[in-house]
Order: sequence, then C-alpha cells, then structure tokens
Amino acid sequence: MGEYMVWVWLALLVLFIITEVATVQLTTIWFAGGALIAMLLSAFGVKSIVIQVIAFLAVSIILLLATRPLVKKYINKKSQPTNADRCIGEKAVVTEEINNLLGKGAAKINGVEWTARSENDENIELGTTVTVVKIDGVKLIVK
Repeated sequence: MGEYMVWVWLALLVLFIITEVATVQLTTIWFAGGALIAMLLSAFGVKSIVIQVIAFLAVSIILLLATRPLVKKYINKKSQPTNADRCIGEKAVVTEEINNLLGKGAAKINGVEWTARSENDENIELGTTVTVVKIDGVKLIVK
C-alpha cells in the first residue's frame, strides 16, 4: 500500500487546493501544504504511512498556527463603516440617567436617542451634556 500513498497524497493535495480556490476563506491551504510534504516523503521512499500522516499533521498544524492569525489580520478587513461613526467626539445630551451597574441610560445625539453607558462606570445625571467616546454595538459610550 505504501507505493500508492503518493497518489493518495496527490489526490488530497488537489482536493485541498480546489476547496481553497472554491471557498477563498483560507480553510484548507494549510492542509494542502501538509499533503505536499507527505506526498514528497512518499515519493522519496518513506514507506511508513504513520510517518507520512505525522508529517502531514505536523506541517498542517505548524502552517496553521504560523500564518492564520497574520493572514486573517489582512484578509478580513471587511468592516462596514456606518454614519454612526461620525458621532464619535460629538456632544450628546443624557435623556435617561446613565447607570452602568443597573444597565440603564440613554442619550440623544443629532435628534436620535441611543442607549448609553459611561466610559468610567460613573453615574451621569439626566440633562448632562456628554462626549461620545466610542460606539459599542448599538450603545454610545460617553464621558
């Protein structure tokens, strides 16, 4: 069976590459690298399937751990900017006392009322003018 493993690894290599091209999500490229190394080991006379499988797994894991975080950092920059981002740094008026501990509070900015939380967990009284520090989901974070 050892002499046929080069073909098995080649088939897996092709399968992983086709899957990668079809998904474009960096899901199988590391396994293609592992299959390539295992295929080369088989082609150059390493008959032990156990060694080939260990090499496949080791190379795949090393490639995954070494490159995925770096690649994901550059590939998944698909953040969708919204008009809400323009509120950051703007003034808002507290329309409901902000109390992070009780999970309540609201502020109005540009005629739109938002759920609001204080940046430093301080209570902020009704009617206070605050500055929007950031937007966390659908909440204004203010100070």
